[in-house]
Amino acid sequence: MLILLAGVVVAVAAVTPVVVRWLGNPPDQRLVDLEVYRDGGRAILRGAPLYDVLTQPPQLLPFTYPPFAAVLAVPFTLLSWPVAQAVWTALIYAALVVTVCYAFRDLIRRFGRWAPLAAGVLVAAMTWLEPVRDQFRFGQVGLFLLAMCLADCCARTARWPRGMLVGLAVAIKLVPGVFLIWFLITGRREALGNAVLTAAAATLAGFALLPSDSADYWFGALLQGGDRTGAVDGTTNQAVHGIVARIFDEGPVRTLVWVVLAAAVAYYGFRWARRSSQVAALLTGPDATSLLLGSVAIVGLLSVALSPVGWIHHLVWMIAVIAALAGDGRDTRRCLFALALWLLFLFPIPWWARAMIGPEHSPVSVFTGEVLRDTFGAAALASVVLLGHWLVKRLDPRVDHEDPSRREVRVGTLSP
Repeated sequence: MLILLAGVVVAVAAVTPVVVRWLGNPPDQRLVDLEVYRDGGRAILRGAPLYDVLTQPPQLLPFTYPPFAAVLAVPFTLLSWPVAQAVWTALIYAALVVTVCYAFRDLIRRFGRWAPLAAGVLVAAMTWLEPVRDQFRFGQVGLFLLAMCLADCCARTARWPRGMLVGLAVAIKLVPGVFLIWFLITGRREALGNAVLTAAAATLAGFALLPSDSADYWFGALLQGGDRTGAVDGTTNQAVHGIVARIFDEGPVRTLVWVVLAAAVAYYGFRWARRSSQVAALLTGPDATSLLLGSVAIVGLLSVALSPVGWIHHLVWMIAVIAALAGDGRDTRRCLFALALWLLFLFPIPWWARAMIGPEHSPVSVFTGEVLRDTFGAAALASVVLLGHWLVKRLDPRVDHEDPSRREVRVGTLSP
């Protein structure tokens, strides 16, 4: 009875943020990105140009994904809108469960027969993160891509050719292509080959099914960039480009600053991701898992930070960051860092900051708002340093560790 009651509480905790977001949005603004995918599927069935399609007002959103993604969306055009919303939301929850089970597996395992309940608690906790809530609010694909990349890169044994899921993710959305670089720099050549072949096969399938739309995408829509995805200086763009765009006016100086900063982030980010993977290979058990997960999380964060536009809902990679820091829950300081990041991403701080900016506010308020508007982007960059430098140094067996904060965090009587 106690387990059943706890399960009900966990389920309510997991569903509450989604229900609140749904009720807080007008019906015509719920799961707007799902409507983009469905309109892409409808365009295929009608034989209409895929990249001329816009959703209904007030959004007027274009389809910005590769043609292969539109093909996958066709089945959702056969469902009524309410049914499609329910099915899509359930699939997002399923992707979140897969993500949590891969990312927090060592922590979950510590709870023994209570492991399913622990997993439920973690799923509920992750549902409250602002990027995750936005995934449900907009009906985004970010959690699907996250689950695919984690499964491909972190599964101890894969029942599929390693790299295949990353290749599929790239065919759906180009951003996970950063993992091709990760496969290369970490010596995972077979996975790299599988990913490239899978992405190429899916792309060629798109050309075979939709030759005109494929040509329009690869030689037209793709090159339009920000013209189709939105204003780069908007608050929701937490990529390096967005942070720079909010400081500098459009022009050569802004472009130069962005390129220099992005190059520095890419250099150190991929370098630290490679080092984290190398140190993970020297270890066994939960520490090895944490470093491998940390390496993957760094690359996921780079996919957001280095993009011309990296929306807040793209930062679902913070789930992997929090999990890598928490590990199996035995290290006090790591758990505190994980908790701090979880608390930070609970609140829509960039939007609160945006409300502090305007002619009706004092200069101090405006300055504070401008600084806090970049909170999530800055936290993502800080997480790259935290995982790639601090965590690696803390777990590297070749480094002498004399730190009292490494004492175990006990989980009641469940600790072995």
